[in-house]
Amino acid sequence: MSDAIARRRWARAGAIYLLLLFFSILFMGPLLFAVLSSLKDNPAEWPPRLDPPQLRWRNWVAAYRLGQAGGGSGWFGAFAPGAVVPFEVTYEVPAELAVQGIELPRVAVPRRVPGAGPGAVRTGPFAADMAEVVGPSIASRQPGPDGSVLVTYRFEVRHTGQITVDRLPVDVEVPRGYRFVEATLSPNRTERLGRVQSWNTITPGVIPYVFYNYTRVFGENYSRTTGRNLFLTWIGNSLWVATAKVLTTLAFASMAGYALARLRFPGRNVLFVVMLFSMMVPSQVTFISNYLVLRDGIFGLSRLWGMPTLLNSFTGLILSGLVGASAVFIMKQFFESLPKELEESARIDGASPGTTFRRIVLPLARPALGAVTILTFQGAWNEFFWPLVVLTSPQDKFVLMVGLSTFRRAYGAVGFDWGPLLAGAVVAALPVLILFVVFQRYFVEGISFSGLKG
Repeated sequence: MSDAIARRRWARAGAIYLLLLFFSILFMGPLLFAVLSSLKDNPAEWPPRLDPPQLRWRNWVAAYRLGQAGGGSGWFGAFAPGAVVPFEVTYEVPAELAVQGIELPRVAVPRRVPGAGPGAVRTGPFAADMAEVVGPSIASRQPGPDGSVLVTYRFEVRHTGQITVDRLPVDVEVPRGYRFVEATLSPNRTERLGRVQSWNTITPGVIPYVFYNYTRVFGENYSRTTGRNLFLTWIGNSLWVATAKVLTTLAFASMAGYALARLRFPGRNVLFVVMLFSMMVPSQVTFISNYLVLRDGIFGLSRLWGMPTLLNSFTGLILSGLVGASAVFIMKQFFESLPKELEESARIDGASPGTTFRRIVLPLARPALGAVTILTFQGAWNEFFWPLVVLTSPQDKFVLMVGLSTFRRAYGAVGFDWGPLLAGAVVAALPVLILFVVFQRYFVEGISFSGLKG
């Protein structure tokens, strides 16, 4: 009998774990697939592969060695004066072509820009202006399947100039019928029905090879007016706005929640009902009125500190989101779950309501504050529509989500270059994930406590 009960318990536990695993894959699968696709040269490839060349350790080792051969570090690569970069490519030559003689491929260093978007207007310097290709020559021949011959070609690319460049693109073109087998470093593209293997750079270093789209996002987007790195600027703007909204929300929501939960004053219930009603009103309903309030500088008050309007300023964006009704509701519900005896003891000892709030109640509210921190930061960080309206120009003022929308025009709409756009989206998701991992314990406890009397 006991064995049967134990088996049922194990079966129930196994079913629960399988269900949790299913939901984990269901919810985390798209994010993991996005991260994997952001590493690919062509994120829109079909059918999608789960083992792109960027995740193969053999290519990591090759990228490191080629980066050093190019005169740079093994991690970031380069093509420096005096560098000699050896490279090998192996092709399978069919038997009917092998009997006619093995032909040499044509190796070229093209004047290639990194891709669409800001990288497409790059004016140089280009490695093609200072690179000399020596070879190719046949390094080895081996018998292949069905009478074919596996031919390995070797060539070198030498730097003959005086300027260090970050990229050394190479194209290898072979006669029709030759099939690519392998190379020192896996090619980024195969074109013209397999006749051309193309590399973005053969001296990449490990990090630019694996995170090619990410390096483009950080390295190609600069402001035309100030010369600042736009992507880093957008991240800084988003952090500043989100942090300010979190701090103001914690301050105002905790005080308002405590007042609604513990203090007795006329109109308290009416105020709470109005607050609940405001949570049910879609933001689109108050959009125009909020816009007019910011445009007029909060009825002209902003003129007191020299701002005729709050549009196109971080001040307006932060003032319009100082505190949310949902944060007040969470804090109120949490404070109501605390035993009143704690405050009564403090009151007997002579503590005022403010002292009781600061020294007794607020330290106990860490779980609720953690939940409010995560929810507020997530909302402020991912907010798009309202910052798009408030912040208009220049691009240096954009927050990250608004800045990413410009990638769609710069990379996607023109050249279908989706890699940087996907890499930027993955970077944008990281801060919220990190914050949730840090505060997840408080988040769960806060939601549990605040929901006790909800």
